[in-house]
Amino acid sequence: MLENKDQSRTSLSELGEFGLIEHLTNQIKIKNKSTVKGVGDDCAVIQSKNQIVVTTDLLVEGVHFDLSYVPLKHLGYKSVMVNISDVYAMNAVAKQITVSIAVSNRFPLEAIEELYAGIYLACDKYGVDLVGGDTTSSTKGLLISITALGEGKKEDLVYRSGAKVNDLIVVSGDLGAAYLGLQVLEREKQVFQVNPNAQPELENYTYLVERQLKPEARKDIVELLKNLEVKPTAMIDISDGLSSEILHICKQSKTGCVIYEDKIPLDPQVISTCEEFNLDSTTIVLSGGEDYELLFTIAQNDFEKIKGNPNLTVIGYITEESQDCTLMTRANEKIKLIARGWNALKED
Repeated sequence: MLENKDQSRTSLSELGEFGLIEHLTNQIKIKNKSTVKGVGDDCAVIQSKNQIVVTTDLLVEGVHFDLSYVPLKHLGYKSVMVNISDVYAMNAVAKQITVSIAVSNRFPLEAIEELYAGIYLACDKYGVDLVGGDTTSSTKGLLISITALGEGKKEDLVYRSGAKVNDLIVVSGDLGAAYLGLQVLEREKQVFQVNPNAQPELENYTYLVERQLKPEARKDIVELLKNLEVKPTAMIDISDGLSSEILHICKQSKTGCVIYEDKIPLDPQVISTCEEFNLDSTTIVLSGGEDYELLFTIAQNDFEKIKGNPNLTVIGYITEESQDCTLMTRANEKIKLIARGWNALKED
């Protein structure tokens, strides 16, 4: 991607740090009234009558993304999604982000422009202001750190700790596609390494690859629940796999749970690709991650309000803490859930 000889290449050293910042931020247009001052001063200034939620994620080349198959524009877009998804998981609305990058001299200006094109696309689509950040040099690779700020009324915010016994467990969308998209891309990378002239075969995996490269934060689900007059009792976004996330809710809420294997929503492409790759779809869903769907609990009284909605699926219920967190298999066997989410700190 960065080796394309036909592309013009402008060294970052030609602009310098301040010139780069000016170049990347001179077209920013503020969208939110709460943004009093954005880029251009020592600090951004935010004003709100509501409570402010703040979240940060750091993405490191070679750990969180592989530029051999991740386009920079997609990477910029996804970097924003990863953060604002956490904001929506609090039942809040994302309003501002700051973006900090560390970049090595192997990246020309045109590459950084592509990265920021994805960032700005995400900001425009979700009504978010880019209000600050930092740029610096890196001796190796690319690092992206984004902080997202959101706001919500005190009574509207939802924490992981509010689930009650007999609450229903609900998930948005479908699960497992992002992880399988990663497996498809990794396979194509291996084919390319053996035969650089090979063309990637992605026609049968378009949905999976899109879910991996260009996930969407579920702002629409937060708005849907508000319109349905349903306030979740607990909520989290699915970044590390269904198993890890429901265990987070149960730990914080001091409860147990039962998840029904046959209720987990799967896209047909997930099912067919699992068969092709000889993978178990339930294992993928429990441990795969990066779906960025919302997992939440609701009171049973609210079931009628969400019943039949194609965007929401009831997959289980909350139990007493003494009953542990379990998966009820299709064979009616109970299996204890274990957090098997991806571990960035694991030594190879």
